[in-house]
Amino acid sequence: MKAALSTLISTKNLPPHHCASSSSSSLSRSIWLHPKPLSPLPSFLAPIAPAKSLSSSSIGLSRSSKIHTANFSSTMASAYKPEAARVPPALPLPTPPVTKASYLIMSLCFKIGLCQLAVTADKERNIAHARKAIEDAAAKGAQLVLLPEIWNGPYSNDSFPVYAEDIDAGGDASPSTAMLSEVSQRLKITIVGGSIAERSGDRLYNTSCVFGTDGKLLAKHRKIHLFDIDIPGKITFIESKTLTAGQTPTIVDTEVGRIGIGICYDIRFQELAMIYGARGAHLICYPGAFNMTTGPLHWELLQRARAVDNQLYVATCSPAQDAGAGYVAWGHSTLVGPFGEVLATTEHEEAIIIAEVDYSLLELRRTNLPLLKQRRGDLYQLVDVQRLNSQ
Repeated sequence: MKAALSTLISTKNLPPHHCASSSSSSLSRSIWLHPKPLSPLPSFLAPIAPAKSLSSSSIGLSRSSKIHTANFSSTMASAYKPEAARVPPALPLPTPPVTKASYLIMSLCFKIGLCQLAVTADKERNIAHARKAIEDAAAKGAQLVLLPEIWNGPYSNDSFPVYAEDIDAGGDASPSTAMLSEVSQRLKITIVGGSIAERSGDRLYNTSCVFGTDGKLLAKHRKIHLFDIDIPGKITFIESKTLTAGQTPTIVDTEVGRIGIGICYDIRFQELAMIYGARGAHLICYPGAFNMTTGPLHWELLQRARAVDNQLYVATCSPAQDAGAGYVAWGHSTLVGPFGEVLATTEHEEAIIIAEVDYSLLELRRTNLPLLKQRRGDLYQLVDVQRLNSQ
């Protein structure tokens, strides 16, 4: 990989109780290329002081008034029917497989690698380049690696049919996914393989593949919402000219937790993220390639919205920016925490971001803001059609 490929290791904005990996004691924050400045830790993310012991008299509450308040809250919750706001009812957050032994909080952490890659018209070079980036991320401790959208060739309607692969056939028919399978098994890591153009019969899809630590294909997500937009004088792109929309939300249990998958334009549709949240996702991964028009305005905004609305992690990975390409990607791959805080990000050039994900924060933030118990199932519902039809 070219020397220009940089690494961003970020512990900024991690709460004081964040878990430490074996090397975390010596981990320092370093930025090698064009850092995006992150604002100081907001006061509401500061360490939570132990609650002071207060007697009933000190706050003017008698035992009977406290019971009345509790009963009133319970009655309100019952009347609001929060469990009915999701149909079928939301699943509880599963215990992540990364939990080990007695070090519960520490072992809820793992490192994620976001590989923001320069993409060329040379498919063999792109595959080799991605392999090296994955290896570099794993060498720095990443247990989960995310690649960009359409990383094995140019992002264009003309290129999709040329670079498309038969993922189900595998082997020589899909050299990109064959590489991902081999590397995930060899390095014993989980890979969310960005996306590539997939050929299935006479149809083409924009498809993301997830590989487990044994090299097996765990899930395949076909982009559900196709990128058909027209902003006069800025950008027009109609993916549906060549691609077919996927039909299925994709959520997968891995060795680093339950992950929902979306691709680029999928992030604009909060209903998909809400379904993933209701299915117990710890993290949603969105490989994407926002453009120079919508990227500066919406890319980070949407990531933070999806994370804070559903109180989970969101990770995105973009191709690096190439001003000479037919389609110019915005870059700015990012990891966002469950309070909407930007934990790690980069600018537009090639970079590998290494950052920590701490699942213990999910329950903490859901306790801070108990949205699950405050929804108004008496007023609105989100229906997960796939889950409902499978019952």
